[in-house]
Amino acid sequence: MKLLFTFLFACLSLSSVAQKKVIEQTINQWHKAAETANFETYFNLMTEDAVFVGSDASEVWNYKAFKAFAKPYFDAGKAWTFTPVHRTIYLSPNQQMAWFDETLDSKHMGVCRGSGVLMKQKDKTWKIAHYVLSIAIPNPDVDKVVKLKEELDKAYLKTID
Repeated sequence: MKLLFTFLFACLSLSSVAQKKVIEQTINQWHKAAETANFETYFNLMTEDAVFVGSDASEVWNYKAFKAFAKPYFDAGKAWTFTPVHRTIYLSPNQQMAWFDETLDSKHMGVCRGSGVLMKQKDKTWKIAHYVLSIAIPNPDVDKVVKLKEELDKAYLKTID
């Protein structure tokens, strides 16, 4: 019995490692599609009910709205480039959902953080269902940044229902 349990545990562990590798490739392909302005690939790697939360407080898009926002950038030949530096992937026990956090480097935004959720599809592929992009602000600079955006924050908060 102990041998059977050990065998089953080893199989599940190998399956988890394999799934995480596929998920890693999916996220990397998604970032690469943005960098190379491959609109079709980029949005095919997202679920049709996906949500993208950008770095501006007002940027919370459903899939359709995000496609409309992004289209001119992709049409111009280069959307955005975020180079993954570090990523940690977590997998649900039933291996149907995964979530991750990542550190990104970007020439136009510096060090950023991304986090997201992927869902395993019926065809066994993984798609991004939710993504959050944020700019990493060093703790010693937080007071300066808060002061810099104070008026914009007040104005934004007045627009929220």
